[in-house]
Amino acid sequence: MTTIYFVRHAEPVHSNPDDRNPPLTSQGMKDTAFVLETLRDKKIDIFYCSPYKRSLQTIQSTADYFGMPIHTDERLRERQAGNAGNIKNLFAKRWEDHNFHEPGGESIGMVRARNVAALMDILEENEGKTVVIGTHGTALSSIINYFHPSFGCQDFLRIIDWMPYILEMRFDGKEPISMTEIAHLVKPFKPDNK
Repeated sequence: MTTIYFVRHAEPVHSNPDDRNPPLTSQGMKDTAFVLETLRDKKIDIFYCSPYKRSLQTIQSTADYFGMPIHTDERLRERQAGNAGNIKNLFAKRWEDHNFHEPGGESIGMVRARNVAALMDILEENEGKTVVIGTHGTALSSIINYFHPSFGCQDFLRIIDWMPYILEMRFDGKEPISMTEIAHLVKPFKPDNK
């Protein structure tokens, strides 16, 4: 059995919408201690992460605690936002039609395809191990949707304020056998927090 701990990033700086890679806020940096406290008693074998600062910063102190490097994978990055206008009005449309995307952006289906491809490689390379993956709200939601197609917009909105958010999934090979929400902190969603 392989155990994956998905860690959605802590609160990022509310930045220019053109900046896809903001760092964590000072409170977000403090909240990384919550991730370490949650995972410190686990037997972690390896760390993977989106290449974005907010995800790397969220799991860095935990990786340091275990004395391990973080392996980044570009496929684990967050959804590319396009020219959206009022982003909140588009959530339902994106989740109803996984092929829909605004100009210059990515659809849920596109995000899911690359994130699941990365996850399948990670599962193949780390069978029987315990893995931490630093991720994002939409990216993680798209992975959950892949295994549980009923996961949709309302489920996404339920967790939108959870930063950081830790989800445990256990796999037999590449088949999920359990999914458990381990821990989260509530931070208000801002339109540029995706």
